[in-house]
Amino acid sequence: MMQTIYIFVFLFSLVFSSKGFKDLQQENEVFMSASESLEMKLVNARLEKINKPFVKSIESPDGDIIDCVLFNLQPALDLPKLKGAILSMDPPELPKGYDNTRAESEIKQIWNSNGESCPNGTIPIRRTSASEILKSISISEFVKRARTKDIPPSNGHEHAIGYVIPGKVYGAKALLNVWAPNVVGNDFSNSQIWVFSDVPNYGVNTVEAGWHVIPSIYKNNAPRLFIYWTPDGYKSGCYNLLCPGFIQISRRVSLGAAFGPVSKYNGQQYESVFMIWKDPRSGNWWLKVGNELIGYWPQTLFTCLRDHATTIEFGGEVYSGNSGKHTSTQMGSGHFPGEGFGKAAFARSLEVVNEDNSLSRVSNLNLLTDKSSCYDVKKGYSDTWGNYIYFGGPGNNPNCP
Repeated sequence: MMQTIYIFVFLFSLVFSSKGFKDLQQENEVFMSASESLEMKLVNARLEKINKPFVKSIESPDGDIIDCVLFNLQPALDLPKLKGAILSMDPPELPKGYDNTRAESEIKQIWNSNGESCPNGTIPIRRTSASEILKSISISEFVKRARTKDIPPSNGHEHAIGYVIPGKVYGAKALLNVWAPNVVGNDFSNSQIWVFSDVPNYGVNTVEAGWHVIPSIYKNNAPRLFIYWTPDGYKSGCYNLLCPGFIQISRRVSLGAAFGPVSKYNGQQYESVFMIWKDPRSGNWWLKVGNELIGYWPQTLFTCLRDHATTIEFGGEVYSGNSGKHTSTQMGSGHFPGEGFGKAAFARSLEVVNEDNSLSRVSNLNLLTDKSSCYDVKKGYSDTWGNYIYFGGPGNNPNCP
């Protein structure tokens, strides 16, 4: 089947329309006439690497532009060491215990809510604007995030998480409900799973996935699907497809695009399943969201993650660069975990992937919060949900000045 896809991609590229490419050139160069500064030249050079020629462009109801880019033109394949690897790619082996007969929750995004889709042989990439890159530069410190378990909180990062340290682990799975927390200024708020390895002399390697809200870049408080990876303790690495690394295969899901609908306080709850695991055949780290196989991080991107992970974490994170009083940026639903179902954010059915590529419920789940009066976390267990956590909070309040 994969061989058929690549033949199709090759034939598709022969009839690729030049109109889309010309439109994209104009989009990428829109700021050139306004400024010839070094900064703007760097921004436009970056845009040319991120925004690829496309065969179809979709305007999302929320204003995003989704470009359908030929599979073999995606950013990851700009890396010479990855160009050959994709040709021998095989479908991953799902972990044992994964119930393939049970329909997982379908991931729903606003851009395809009207039935739009990308053609076979392409992947949907959210178009990046020059203004977004400029804003990212102005808050670039948010990428260089602190170590998750730094206490007291370092560099403006606060967490409310459950974590396990099993020694050797090969992936994680959880269901996260999706909210639209209020985020102020240059802050961000997210809900995610972390799979990372911290081995002496190698530094921290991570692969991460979940949803985040960053209105200073995206212009609204909509929660958006994101992935992140770093091979060196957050000194480098990046979100989504903003630099070469992650190889996407899905034509139905766009990284960086908004979820829709989202959970309502004391109302309908919407959740998605996130699973990251190391395929025992290829050694690559794969991502599945809902019932959709999104793609993978090649093992060659990493050092210690080439073998295994050492820690799994589930929960929320808020970043704020503000000094003085505590930020009012919300985590999760903006409500404390004690309010429970329908009111607080959760991560449920927490599982890890073992060395034999089998799923098992987490054991010895630990909790960590940097400031429980601002954001808190609580754990529980039920026959239906297995191990779970509720987490989040409002940030600034009378007990969190």
